[in-house]
Amino acid sequence: MRAVIQRVKEASVKVNGTITGQIGNGLLVLVGIEDADTQEDIEWLIKKIAGLRIFDDKNGVMNRSVMDMDGQILAVSQFTLMASTRKGNRPSYIRASKGDFAEPMYEKFCLALEKETGKKTEKGIFGADMKVSLLNDGPVTIIMDTKNKE
Repeated sequence: MRAVIQRVKEASVKVNGTITGQIGNGLLVLVGIEDADTQEDIEWLIKKIAGLRIFDDKNGVMNRSVMDMDGQILAVSQFTLMASTRKGNRPSYIRASKGDFAEPMYEKFCLALEKETGKKTEKGIFGADMKVSLLNDGPVTIIMDTKNKE
């Protein structure tokens, strides 16, 4: 499971011109899923996201988590995060899970994130053509991969 976490002042996702998820100050989380992912990957990732100290404290030091500052989270599924660019110039998405596995994993991820943070996780619509808008804050962008826990 891979995630791109962006600190935002605001973010939203639209499908067919309709907003399906929208947040103010918080995190936009793009999530990629592969067949090897498990509940343990979800648990590791949500704990890292919820506790990630990338918001400024009163001294301007990144020392606060999204939970510490009562921020919001928007989670958007994105199979292209699993792209392999090893050969040639056309990415391969062979590692990305198909919908029958990935969609339930995405839903479990969002529910687990809600449980961990105690707040509703705003979402996109799995598999839809989504238009994501955001106002990056910083910018601060963190990439996490549950198979390469750096």
